[in-house]
Amino acid sequence: MPEGPAPLDWQGAAIACADCRFHARLAAGACGQGWACVQDRYFKRIERFFLLNPDLADDCLTHPHFEVRAQAARTATLFRLPPLLEDADPAVRAVAVLRLPAAAARRLMRDPDRAVRVAVAHRLPPGDLHPILADADPYVRLVAAGRADPGVLALLMHDPDPGIRKLVAERIAPEALARFLPDPEPLVRRAAARRIVPEGLPGFARDVDIRVRHAVAERAPADLARALQADPEPLIREAAAQRLAALATRKDADDVTR
Repeated sequence: MPEGPAPLDWQGAAIACADCRFHARLAAGACGQGWACVQDRYFKRIERFFLLNPDLADDCLTHPHFEVRAQAARTATLFRLPPLLEDADPAVRAVAVLRLPAAAARRLMRDPDRAVRVAVAHRLPPGDLHPILADADPYVRLVAAGRADPGVLALLMHDPDPGIRKLVAERIAPEALARFLPDPEPLVRRAAARRIVPEGLPGFARDVDIRVRHAVAERAPADLARALQADPEPLIREAAAQRLAALATRKDADDVTR
């Protein structure tokens, strides 16, 4: 049963199987209108065509429809892909970046299209992502921040995007997390409180946001957990009590094994 829109070619015309240069594949069951067709404008049918006919990918890298070029690039011979780094369509350039060696990705670090720069951020080795941490697009920076060496993440500690700062707080060295105490976003402060060294927890224990203090209560040493039992929020007092009970159980277990 055909899925998706009516089977038309990339220019909106009816598809004529008899005129297709891959017509022989039809008799072999390797293509068919409405489900697997390189002439179709619907990307799922094009994708299925190359899944069934990967040997034809090299022959379709110059097809006038960008979706055909992009899908063909996913299975084409690597040696055929370098020209696609200069393709007019960003989807095609992005596929080429993801498949070619990292040296090719470096050429497109300043590509005008966001999707290509995202592909570059996925492809480059972590040690080479430093320039992308300053990209104008927050999603590009987010991808780079998730893969970059933790030692360079301090560059993003004051990023305007709170999602990026939260990711930094989840990956940066614990010794640097106290610098997130004044961050305006509670979820960033909570991420820092979940990882900071115990000596840094008291600062977060005074946070105005209940989510941050709850994260502290879950990790607090005994003295701090006892202090949090006086917190005005019942949820924090409960978490502190549970933390003290867990610490007592752990101490009893350690005493038994000695």
